[in-house]
Amino acid sequence: QVQLVESGGGSVQPGGSLRLSCAASGFTFRSVAMSWHRQAPGKERGLVALVSTGGSTKYADAVKGRFTISRDNAKNTVYLQMNSLKPEDTAVYYCNVQGADYWGQGTQVTVSS
Repeated sequence: QVQLVESGGGSVQPGGSLRLSCAASGFTFRSVAMSWHRQAPGKERGLVALVSTGGSTKYADAVKGRFTISRDNAKNTVYLQMNSLKPEDTAVYYCNVQGADYWGQGTQVTVSS
């Protein structure tokens, strides 16, 4: 079955960095686009970044220039490098098989001084 396991979340001060990882299994990873989404308290879940099978990327306006999504097909893993973090980036971050209802358990990111 499809499994997505996120890791790398934590607490960081504004301006800091974190790298999220999502280990995928149960499907042909290299054949699907992957994405990261986030959900802050009281808000809807929304797209943060997407990486296509060919490596093309797309970002939400709020994270452009600060976040970088990448994938390693040999490791069946998608990453989200987050730099210059802001308090408004605080949320639970989820890995997703783009266009499918497969989600990881989420990893909490808290940005606070």
